[in-house]
Amino acid sequence: MKLPSVSSSFAELGLSAALVRAAAERGYVEPTPIQAAAIPLALQGRDVIGCAQTGSGKTAAFALPLLHRLDTWRPAWRRTYALVLVPTRELAAQVGETIRALSRHLADPVKVAVVFGGVSVNPQMLSLRRGAEVVVATPGRLLDLADRNAIQFDDVNLLVLDEADRLLDEGFADELARLTALLPARRQSLFFSATFPPAVQGLADALLCDPVRVEVPTNTPSGGAPPAIEQHAVEVDAAQRTPLLRHLIEQGQWSRVLVFVATRYASEHVADKLRRSGLAAAAFHGDLSQGARTRVLADLNSGALRVVLATDMAARGLHIPGLPVVVNYDLPRSPQDYVHRIGRTGRAGATGLAVSFVSATTEAHFRLIEKRQGQRVPRERIAGFEPRDAAPPASPPEGGIKGRRKSKKDKLREAAARGG
Repeated sequence: MKLPSVSSSFAELGLSAALVRAAAERGYVEPTPIQAAAIPLALQGRDVIGCAQTGSGKTAAFALPLLHRLDTWRPAWRRTYALVLVPTRELAAQVGETIRALSRHLADPVKVAVVFGGVSVNPQMLSLRRGAEVVVATPGRLLDLADRNAIQFDDVNLLVLDEADRLLDEGFADELARLTALLPARRQSLFFSATFPPAVQGLADALLCDPVRVEVPTNTPSGGAPPAIEQHAVEVDAAQRTPLLRHLIEQGQWSRVLVFVATRYASEHVADKLRRSGLAAAAFHGDLSQGARTRVLADLNSGALRVVLATDMAARGLHIPGLPVVVNYDLPRSPQDYVHRIGRTGRAGATGLAVSFVSATTEAHFRLIEKRQGQRVPRERIAGFEPRDAAPPASPPEGGIKGRRKSKKDKLREAAARGG
């Protein structure tokens, strides 16, 4: 749909005075484009697909209409009215905290339950059995709780998918299908993400009823200004990435930096090397306990850690206030993941820096990332770290090169000539 002109206040969107007050206390001065477009549609009961850049206020775009509906109508005995699904534990905690903060001035407090794996299931079961109108959950743990009869879905009127493209892809598709089969057929659905690849669009459409698609172009101002993420691509041999990373941190005097690597082993290995050089660094990946993961993020937020080496589990929805720099030590597997990674900086109108290490073997992949985001990132070289490795020779595709195969007649002519 065509984006409306940005409303000057949340009150103009039809929200209650209590929610407008809570939004102001959260620092939401005026609606962003995705909020201005999605909130009125959600209040009308429409199914919405919201696609907007990271840091554009998508959480409030579904949390505010959710709470407005609850403020005007409540299910009996705190039955679950709204279900918010997210892909990671950290995002679940973050979304739950936002919903609680926005509901603080409602006349009747809203009970919000946040459930995810990696911690004991018993306290979560008790929380749900006491009643919760809003449940924020990761799919696997929610299915576990449903199998234990700790939650009922009969009164669910609203389903929200945050980071919807991730929840709709192969990693979560089976769990999502099992969960949606438990929900009432008549419900409202709101799907939000920074990217919606065509591969998951069909799955989204199958779960929605006459949806309105709201898409905010990346060059559309968000809260007054486009995301000011300055992108750099540094050419470097793979073996020199860790020394170069240390050099850039020290020379640039980066106070905090989130570094993305491809594997859990790499996050531990590089973090260890940085610690040995005197930098406060830690790894962040799925093998850590939930307590350890929470501590790492808290230490990065407070400045106790200067560098966090993370896998892609930190790329989705995670809000690290004022994070100045993101580094792609390893390039992501997909262009969509690149968008989510660099979106951890430059959020909510702030400026940010995104640096990608590009080697001879990854140059072609980075060109694909550039093509998909429609932006060329000039290559740079740092004195003392100039690459020496050459690009691997291009191998022809299996079966020969199209247009250069010999025809049957050519082969017969050659055979005849050899016979002659």
